[in-house]
Amino acid sequence: MLTGLYNWTMRLADHPRALLVLAVVSFAESSFFPIPPDVLMIPMILARPSRAWLIALVALVSSVLGGLFGYAIGSLAFEEIGQPILASLGKADAMAEFSTKFNDFGFWAVLGAGVTPFPFKVITIMSGWTGMPLATFVATSILARGIRFFLVAALLWKFGEPVRDFIEKRLGLVATAFLLLLFGGFLIVRYL
Repeated sequence: MLTGLYNWTMRLADHPRALLVLAVVSFAESSFFPIPPDVLMIPMILARPSRAWLIALVALVSSVLGGLFGYAIGSLAFEEIGQPILASLGKADAMAEFSTKFNDFGFWAVLGAGVTPFPFKVITIMSGWTGMPLATFVATSILARGIRFFLVAALLWKFGEPVRDFIEKRLGLVATAFLLLLFGGFLIVRYL
C-alpha cells in the first residue's frame, strides 16, 4: 500500500500543475490545513532536482501568504468570537497575560514553528490573536520558512539520488518517522 502511495505521489510531483498544488497546500497549511507542504515538496524535488530552488520558492511565498491569512483569522476571530467567550468564562485577564508573554517571545515562537514540524498555523493564528507586530511576523515567517524550505531543497538537490534510494528501500521506516514527527507536533500544540 505504501509503495503504491509513494509511486502515486512521485507521479503527481512531476505533473504540470504540481507547483500550483504545492502553492495551495503551502498556503492552507500555514492557516488551517494539517498536512505540511513537505509531503509534496520532497517528492517534487526528487522527481525534478533541477527545479529544487523554484519549488522551495513557491512553498516559501505561498506559506508566508497563508501565514498572513492565519494572522487575519487570529486577529478577526479573537475580536469577534474569542474575546466574548473568554470574558463570559472569566478568562479575559488570563488571555491578556498570555498575549503579553507570547509577544515577548513571538519572534522565537514564529521562528521555531516555521523551521520545525510544529504546526505553523497555530503560531500564525496566535500571532494575529495576540497582536504581534505585523512586520515582525512577516519578517520572521520569511526567515523561518525560507530556512526550512531552502534547506530541504538544498539537501535533496545535493543528495537526491541517495535520499531517493533510501526512501524507496525503507519506505515503511520513512513513513513511520514522518507520522511520528507529525503526531509529535500535534502533541506539542495540545500540551503547550
